[in-house]
Amino acid sequence: MHVIFLLAMLWVEPFWETKAPKEWNDEDLLEMFHNSPWAQSTQFQNTIPIAVYLATAKPMRDAEEEAIRRYTSKQPGSQPPDMGARNEYLAYLEENPGKSIVLAIREPDVTALAEAEETRRMEKESQLKAGGKKYRMTGYFPPAGADPVLRLVFPRPPAQVKELAFDIYIPGITGPYRQASFRLKDLNYRGRPEY
Repeated sequence: MHVIFLLAMLWVEPFWETKAPKEWNDEDLLEMFHNSPWAQSTQFQNTIPIAVYLATAKPMRDAEEEAIRRYTSKQPGSQPPDMGARNEYLAYLEENPGKSIVLAIREPDVTALAEAEETRRMEKESQLKAGGKKYRMTGYFPPAGADPVLRLVFPRPPAQVKELAFDIYIPGITGPYRQASFRLKDLNYRGRPEY
């Protein structure tokens, strides 16, 4: 009987497979941004953990929309937040479907991002390694208003790669390169790969 219970526990589907984003509780939403197949919290030298995630993956786009919906619903009677930068990002995705992978960094150091030298260094040193090739960052969308997320844009490598390994420079964070890697076999969402 115990073996059956343990096997049943192993086969439990994760919440993102069984519930719509509006049904996720706050802990589920936090888990999506910090500890899901598309996200990780990375501890860099002498810093607090920083959440990075694959923003182009459908479950993460859903999580972002749900987080914004919850934020705006808690501000009754107030002006809607400025979503200009986010709208530019969404327009970019719509105009370039399937051409890019976007790595998002939640709540970066906005002051450091305002320094031109730090931004140039981020643009020059951030890269994606996949399938034995290196892809340089092609652009970024800065955090703004109610959307405190820095989004780094990389070309999408061929589908047959096994891992996406990012070496990124994040302005305002001490230490060497920050690394995040995602195995493509782990990135299935509702029966299809999402990244």
